[in-house]
Amino acid sequence: MKRLPILLLTLLLLLLPSCCRNGQKGNVPLPVRGLAIEAPKPDALDRFLTFIEEELVPAHFNLLILRVDWNYAYVSHPELSDPNPLSLEEVRRIVALCLEHGIRVVPQINLLGHQSWAETTLALLREYPQFDETPSIKTENYSEWPNADSLYCKSYCPLHPEVHDVVFAVVDEICDAFEADAFHAGMDEVFYLGMDECPRCHDHDKAELFADEVTLIHDHLAEKGRQLMIWGDRLIDGQTTGIGEWEASCNGTWPAIDRIPKDIFICDWHYERADLTAAYFALKGFQVATCGYQLPEVCLQQIADQRRFRSQSAPETAERFQGYIHTIWSGAGHFLNRYYALKKEKPAESDEPDAVRALLTVIEAFKQMP
Repeated sequence: MKRLPILLLTLLLLLLPSCCRNGQKGNVPLPVRGLAIEAPKPDALDRFLTFIEEELVPAHFNLLILRVDWNYAYVSHPELSDPNPLSLEEVRRIVALCLEHGIRVVPQINLLGHQSWAETTLALLREYPQFDETPSIKTENYSEWPNADSLYCKSYCPLHPEVHDVVFAVVDEICDAFEADAFHAGMDEVFYLGMDECPRCHDHDKAELFADEVTLIHDHLAEKGRQLMIWGDRLIDGQTTGIGEWEASCNGTWPAIDRIPKDIFICDWHYERADLTAAYFALKGFQVATCGYQLPEVCLQQIADQRRFRSQSAPETAERFQGYIHTIWSGAGHFLNRYYALKKEKPAESDEPDAVRALLTVIEAFKQMP
């Protein structure tokens, strides 16, 4: 049998599926299988620990992002703690269980944006109103969501000379409490930034403001060997992509993607469509996980896309596609009630958006994966 000419052989190799070129099959594991959820209140802690052990562990979850915010008995700034917050001893119970089962726990406090919710001003700006980027906007005047600006979350001014003294104190404390090697700073849906009424940052470029704040947080964490995680929406051009102002940025922050450290972990959330922006982040040099919510078919597509990207990319890029993180935005207690009720009832398939139903689908998918 005559040998194929080298050029023809090369062409045939190029036409093979990428997974074959890489010596990989379609059954590709994901390094990150995560859940992002609100930290439980003390009265739901036992049930939450049972949920971790009986539901997350058998499905091989290995990342738990807990939105703590002000649900912790802070010693550094007790004025910021919610009523009846988690104690250090209760946090250590979560940490011990997750450590036993190889689950990385990452605490989250929303920084920069999400300092209010509809008509409620949250702890940081409630206790330190001088940090408010837009003090003229009074949340208590909003009788319903969306508010007069069609938005719902205030920001702190990143250039206020005292804000980071407070912010970094609680960040360090919560990371120490969770024995965490990473911290999630939120940073999503930042709509109020570089506003005209702010005497400090009104004439600053919004991408520069955002990038400088991300970098400052990153560098503070790096001093103690901790990684920064953030949501990715403010780094996507919402107009060029057509994704819009919620899952991407239409207020000029997106160029910050080229001004922040590359070892930041990006949580790339898309809830109505499996947009392929994870590839954008990976090609920019970031580790990235796709995050879904309440449409089971979208969540499954996001998982499949991450596995496909890992199998069909150059090795340097493939390792940046880290996996999938499911998001739950209800309170932990309400979530647990809904989860176990739905699991027990096993209702018929439905097209209605449902984050818990979607999570059950994700759990089954994870169980089938290597």
